[in-house]
Amino acid sequence: MTTGGQAQIGNVDLVKQLNSAAVYRLIDQAGPISRIQIAELSHLAPASVTKITRQLLERGLIKEVDQQASTGGRRAISIITETRLFQAIGVRLGRHDATLTLFDLSARALAEEHFPLPERTQETLQDALLKTLTTFINNNQRKIRELIAISVILPGLVEPDTGVVRYMPHLPVNEWPLVSVLEKKFNITCFVGHDIRSLALAEHYFGATRDCDDTILVRVHRGTGAGIISNGQIFIGRNGNVGEIGHIQVDPLGERCHCGNFGCLETIAANAAIENRVRQRLEQGYPSRLSLDDCDIASICKAANKGDTLATEVIEHVGRQLGKAIAIAINLFNPQKVVIAGELVEAEKILMPTIQACINTQALNAFRTKLPVVRSQLNDRSAIGAFALVKRAMLNGALLQRLLEN
Repeated sequence: MTTGGQAQIGNVDLVKQLNSAAVYRLIDQAGPISRIQIAELSHLAPASVTKITRQLLERGLIKEVDQQASTGGRRAISIITETRLFQAIGVRLGRHDATLTLFDLSARALAEEHFPLPERTQETLQDALLKTLTTFINNNQRKIRELIAISVILPGLVEPDTGVVRYMPHLPVNEWPLVSVLEKKFNITCFVGHDIRSLALAEHYFGATRDCDDTILVRVHRGTGAGIISNGQIFIGRNGNVGEIGHIQVDPLGERCHCGNFGCLETIAANAAIENRVRQRLEQGYPSRLSLDDCDIASICKAANKGDTLATEVIEHVGRQLGKAIAIAINLFNPQKVVIAGELVEAEKILMPTIQACINTQALNAFRTKLPVVRSQLNDRSAIGAFALVKRAMLNGALLQRLLEN
């Protein structure tokens, strides 16, 4: 009897969350919009819409802006989301540093600071992160009206349901319960996610794939990773990890990868691998405007854009290997759009056509037809991916319901 009653209460709470989320989502995505339009589009009863919008108004999450033109009766009042009253902190936790950004609910950055975090153990990193967040909050207290969430993205393996970090590539972690640590310290809703998959979600909400529900984002940086969006949601595997495109073997006779295999994409299409390839060619006497003292990824892209033969050849080589792996991903997932992120896209006039040529010869015709391959519209070194997790929790009702109940 008790179990049945608890289930019923749980179902009621879930229905309440889903209905509130449906209304908020429509206002966020289609506003200015009237209550009657919300009822028609959401298929909720007008009385339910009126009740939910009253709750959202009282909480300050939406506001009435103007009246629509009359269609013969009383003029309908339009509603939009209120984004200025609430703030969230996004944290991009890198291998040696952290970027902290204060966002309002429109994804506008109100403040941003960068902090070195060279710690090499879980305990020291945790302490440094908590201190860094405290400093950032204190520095920006005047810009915070109501802080509703803290979200952290990082490289590694994250358990999405529990917020436990199971693996990071640059330091040993042991079931790091980062969400619970943050929530205990700051008494606020917190999220933790994978950096590249969260960037793909941010691209879906705010960037190049806003018009698509099924996309693949490939980021070239220290390694090569992918974020897959399926039906508007982050696609994850059974343990929260998927999209390791960097470990597709593209050259069986290639260099040994840190994963133990040979010729992984990451041994070719990663910033350090690209720089090393250019450096080796320079040492062999290849002519180039580049020098051994000036062959970082930014300089290589600039040189390629100016027609430097060596830089162009290296980027074309990388583009071909990327194209092979992306063609495999296209055949597997049939996306609506492919996005390339990372510093390498600064040479997009050389890189993109090379990738596209591989896709044209290796992906299924039905999948590659009218398939755009574009550069990211977002800064992949920013914390926008962290804020995307907050946005998702507002749109699916998880964070929204907490705000309504608080």
